[in-house]
Amino acid sequence: MARMRETASGAPLRPGQVALLALALAFVAVMLLLPLALVLATAFREGVGAWWRAVSDAYAVKALGLTVLATAVAVAVNTALGLCMAWLVTRFSFRGKKVLTSLIDLPMAISPVIVGLSFLLVFGRKSPLAPLLGLLPFDILFAVPGIVLATVFVTFPFVARSVIPVLEARGTDEEEAAALMGAGGLTIFRRVTLPHIRWALIYGVVLCTARAMGEFGAVSVVSGHLRGLTNTLPLHIEILFNEFQYVPTFAASTVLVALAVVVLVAKSVLTRRMEEE
Repeated sequence: MARMRETASGAPLRPGQVALLALALAFVAVMLLLPLALVLATAFREGVGAWWRAVSDAYAVKALGLTVLATAVAVAVNTALGLCMAWLVTRFSFRGKKVLTSLIDLPMAISPVIVGLSFLLVFGRKSPLAPLLGLLPFDILFAVPGIVLATVFVTFPFVARSVIPVLEARGTDEEEAAALMGAGGLTIFRRVTLPHIRWALIYGVVLCTARAMGEFGAVSVVSGHLRGLTNTLPLHIEILFNEFQYVPTFAASTVLVALAVVVLVAKSVLTRRMEEE
């Protein structure tokens, strides 16, 4: 108890600090730990066998596979686009740069449901693009491509926003020196720029992964809720809950919880590595 009343510097905590600490711990316990404990308790309420049947159900497995697919594509696309966008806004000056920088944050400012509705207008049958979309050999809305596009859109800012501050802080001196020595653009990026931004890049990838796995709003609008076809794991959980299948609902939720814990651990490790550098 005496140690809890001391700060990192060894000075005793003041009564106000103790009260704030107690309030923070109570908030974490009630808002985070208690719900998590209840999810786990409900998931295993009927035993490990019932939990396993729920998570190994064909619809659950397909939903998890679609979630992994959408996440993988979104992370790959946004890693490439995020790097290009970060390089563009930190290494070049052009008219409209501030507007473009502000637009990077647009997916974070718009409700995911609005994003889904806008996709319905852009890729739907009444869209001005409908004649061109009809020539495609696949559907976009109520199909996997729409889910992937929605996931890519809502997760776009994370990689760019993680890399941009690091590129701005490093400046261009080393890159200009490498260019004067005859190095090409790709060589400069691979040997000069990338080593400095690698932890920020991985950090952005982790955040993008976490956001993509849990995306619900935009995906819910464009998916069509076709069970076994266009349901991601969050949508599958919603359907089970609406059907009052509480044990399967929370059993499937434990899969997302486990993935979130892995991402959280990775985020903590990367944060420490970034601070050390």
